Amino acid sequence: MRVTVLGITVDTYSMAETVEKIKLAVQVQTAIRIVTANPEMIYASQYKSDLKNVLNSADIITADGIGVVWAVRQLGAQIKERVTGIDLVQSLFPIANVEKWRIFFLGGRPGVAERAVEEVSSDYPAITFCFSHGYFSLQEEADIIKKITDFKPDVLLVGLGAPRQEFWLEEHPGLAYVGIGVGGSFDALAGTVQRAPKKIQDLHVEWLYRLLKEPWRWKRQSVLPRFLFKVLWQRFKLKSL
Repeated sequence: MRVTVLGITVDTYSMAETVEKIKLAVQVQTAIRIVTANPEMIYASQYKSDLKNVLNSADIITADGIGVVWAVRQLGAQIKERVTGIDLVQSLFPIANVEKWRIFFLGGRPGVAERAVEEVSSDYPAITFCFSHGYFSLQEEADIIKKITDFKPDVLLVGLGAPRQEFWLEEHPGLAYVGIGVGGSFDALAGTVQRAPKKIQDLHVEWLYRLLKEPWRWKRQSVLPRFLFKVLWQRFKLKSL
């Protein structure tokens, strides 16, 4: 089921359902593009038609963050859980290991994707990895694309930051059966950035933990109350019909 949140059609799949759809896409060799949409991205799409078009053209749009889960529920739909980029990636690895997938990491500062591959491959040795950092110039992009094409990944994980990664995946279709924008996931996998403790994640206040750790994020986090207000206004208008 899809629910329109401020003009963006968000899927209500659980994590298990999302993983199953990715597995099926690889098995039948059908190309799909996945967006993990957080409140900031959805809010920004209100004022950027090109971003809205890119998001809505994705095959799967997951609820990345408790704010989006809340919005979906406010608009009258059932949704079990959030499906964030990092959690989705980590949920894919066990299946990828069994299925012996080929996965490409694109993004992060020089050395980060390489370190992430080292960490993950030690736990999942049957996955074949390749990687490249995300600090490439326009002139270097052709070489990056050739590297990906030659590798022939089943899954392409792009961590160029939102919304650059969403535009990049949309502009370069067919590089893998599954393309996913994963934000800063490589930093978490490499251990260069620590996620909130599990208890804080379960309380759905990971955003507050990150804000305390990285106070400079306050400008980005300030979008959240505006996002919530717009969702409540959308709900009011729907009930008024």
